[in-house]
Amino acid sequence: MEIRIADDFDLKKIVDSGQCFRPKEILSGVFRFIIGEKILHISERNENIFEVDCSAEDWQNVWKNYFDLNTNYASIRRDIETFAIGKPYEKILRDATEFGKGIRILNQEPFEMLISFIISQRKNIPSIRSSVEKICARFGRRVGEVYLFPRLEEFGDDLTGLGLAYRKDYIRDALNKISGGVINLTALEKFSDAELVEALKKIKGVGDKVANCVALFAYHRVDRAPVDVWIKRAIDEDFNGENIFDAFGANAGILQQYIFYHKRNGKSNFC
Repeated sequence: MEIRIADDFDLKKIVDSGQCFRPKEILSGVFRFIIGEKILHISERNENIFEVDCSAEDWQNVWKNYFDLNTNYASIRRDIETFAIGKPYEKILRDATEFGKGIRILNQEPFEMLISFIISQRKNIPSIRSSVEKICARFGRRVGEVYLFPRLEEFGDDLTGLGLAYRKDYIRDALNKISGGVINLTALEKFSDAELVEALKKIKGVGDKVANCVALFAYHRVDRAPVDVWIKRAIDEDFNGENIFDAFGANAGILQQYIFYHKRNGKSNFC
């Protein structure tokens, strides 16, 4: 089935943006995304025209929301340009936003995001992906050539050999708190941003960065801008110590993704 996407939409940038660890380019130009038990293969055929292997119903009910296609990212980029006018870092913001054009904030599954970002601490993206795939292969159900991310009840006790190191204890604590009702991931949808972040921080090893990542990438709290090592470098090196994300406000998480993607991909001087 062919679909048309007129707004900013770049599959490779989305996959490489650091917000997701299972989507991948499986053949040249063909990308695979997974959410829950749904698997999508999507490729760009012509400008703004994409081929997908799902039903029209699944595209409307699952994937349009997953890719946040009801949000106009071109408009948000214009807001960033307006915000930047006259500021000492105007060129930096313009360059980073143009470089990241096509990234979208995915609506991902909260349990998977929680476990994935617990794993992410002091790991690079390839290592995170490796650990997540090992977890899926050990505990997840197989659908064709793909292992799904395991549900809570499918996790076993043996977390060795998954590249988790000390994070094993954090994951066990998360599993215990969710199964024991201390954390209700569905109920968190109704929490305010601050309440959501504080609730997630009840889990051992979950601090501000991980909690804000889960808030942004699982609960679509796009005003949350997680500060990891790359964003900290940008604040220190490019914005004279100013947290510009607080000043930007409503879509700070989207701005954060543009800056993160640009900074991580070797554009530290934004030239």
